[in-house]
Amino acid sequence: MAIRASHSHHSLEPAPDRLDRSELYVPGTMVKLIPKAAKSAADVIVMDLEDSVAPSEKETARKNVIKALQEVDFGKKTVAVRINACDSVFQYKDVAEIIEQAGERLDMFILPMIGNASDVYAVDMLTTQAERAVGRQKRLGFGMIIETPLGLSNVHAIAAASKRNESLHFGVADYAASTKSRTTNIGGPNPNYGVLTDIDGDKPRDFHWGDVWHYALARIVVAARAYGLRPVDGPFGDIADPDGYKAQCNRGAVLGCEGKWAIHPSQVALANEVYSPSDAEVTKAKRILEAMEKAQREGLGAVSLDGKLIDIASIKQAEQIVKKSVDIAAAM
Repeated sequence: MAIRASHSHHSLEPAPDRLDRSELYVPGTMVKLIPKAAKSAADVIVMDLEDSVAPSEKETARKNVIKALQEVDFGKKTVAVRINACDSVFQYKDVAEIIEQAGERLDMFILPMIGNASDVYAVDMLTTQAERAVGRQKRLGFGMIIETPLGLSNVHAIAAASKRNESLHFGVADYAASTKSRTTNIGGPNPNYGVLTDIDGDKPRDFHWGDVWHYALARIVVAARAYGLRPVDGPFGDIADPDGYKAQCNRGAVLGCEGKWAIHPSQVALANEVYSPSDAEVTKAKRILEAMEKAQREGLGAVSLDGKLIDIASIKQAEQIVKKSVDIAAAM
């Protein structure tokens, strides 16, 4: 069942319903890794033409990606390409040549460095022209990466800028650079971002770490959900720290994200685990639906289950959990 983006009079239809727990990024220059990624457990495969590709390799990477879209069996996965940014000299060829030559398998373009709604409109125009020129049957979707102060300040307009829009992503590395954040990490916590407890005589004072990225990610989640899009958390650069990556997944899931980028295959299973409902959660969700169905037959709008109040809002939460479990089973 599709979940409406809003219950106001001005409601919006949600984006296409895709499983999006893990997004595995593969450089377009690494041709041997693309078929391996296609066989991985990632929900979304993103072949990259932007940051992971040197300017001298852009043409080669694009040709590699086109060939992969023609030849590689991606199964039921969502397949995306991160094209180059609007201010580059490569974007128009990324859009035109991929649509003209790669066939119908591609599902989405990932758009980097989106600063305002006009950026999305520009890519939409190019994409629409190319699709019409070749008679493409399947409309390409857009995933926009929010990775600058300008993009974050315009995030709601960006989310509403095109009917192609499907997801908003947090590009934490470029966001950190553009805000001049005092860090060189890609995501994750910062030991200097925190507060001391109050002075209490001679007692040692505790230092409580904070989440320096909370504000940006929370804004992205709200904008995405307001316009029926999927919010997706971005990269975590410390590949050797699976516990840290999993913690970031949990924090994103609590905020409302659908999933997280994986910049190494080892991160895919962790993202899938966190962003999948557990058996216990699915069982509880089904019990909630059964209890509310019984309550409604009896003319009640709320009921107690295991000592806790459940109501109409509980139905929506439970339905989403059950649906995700069904989608995961169908993708296997």
